[in-house]
Amino acid sequence: MSERSALIVGAGDAIGAAILKKFARAGYTSVGVRRNPEKISSVIDELKKEGHKALALKCDARKEDEIKELFSKIETDIAPLEVVVFNVGANVPMKIVETSTKKFYKIWEMACFGGFLTGREAAKYLLPRKKGTIIFTGATASLRGAAGFGAFASAKSGLRAVAQSLAREIMPQGIHVSHVVIDAAVDTEFVRQIIPQLKPERQANDIVNPDSIAELYYQIHLQSPDAWTFEADFRPWCEKW
Repeated sequence: MSERSALIVGAGDAIGAAILKKFARAGYTSVGVRRNPEKISSVIDELKKEGHKALALKCDARKEDEIKELFSKIETDIAPLEVVVFNVGANVPMKIVETSTKKFYKIWEMACFGGFLTGREAAKYLLPRKKGTIIFTGATASLRGAAGFGAFASAKSGLRAVAQSLAREIMPQGIHVSHVVIDAAVDTEFVRQIIPQLKPERQANDIVNPDSIAELYYQIHLQSPDAWTFEADFRPWCEKW
């Protein structure tokens, strides 16, 4: 049994993978969770070759039973949780008049309801120990709804509200809750494909590096209780805001 673990729910190829690596290299048993865990097998293999402890597990964050089973398994079979990150995306652009009920509900389930389930279960395990960190990944849509992003904005705004309520409930009991607004494009495979249209004239450091996000999350976890950050929002130097 390792002494502590870090759980990343929504361990995608960019932000999630970077967070997974950061905490593993900092000495945590890092657990990456997604519906298709085999997609991060190369990340797990890389960390294991470096001598770190990491594994990938399958879980659908929208399913209450699966989330409950996930937390129980980590606490029982892997290591006590110290850090929980909810990083599920669901950024699917579509106009409201073209958004079906099914699509709207699915986006809300992924980006908001899944965050509620993850935060709730994390709190249940961290509160008895009176220590630990829960971080929710937000976006520009957490603060304002843009044309074509009505469903996503409603879900991300809802997630922010859940994080605010959870923070007010459990921070006085020793659990650090933080919501991070990523107000910019992140260097992912998808963004690299569309970046010529987004930024025809590229400049150095003009989109967010996932490793920079992971570093911020780690620093938030290390903060002293006398100076906890609830909300951080960041963007590249050239981003308009």
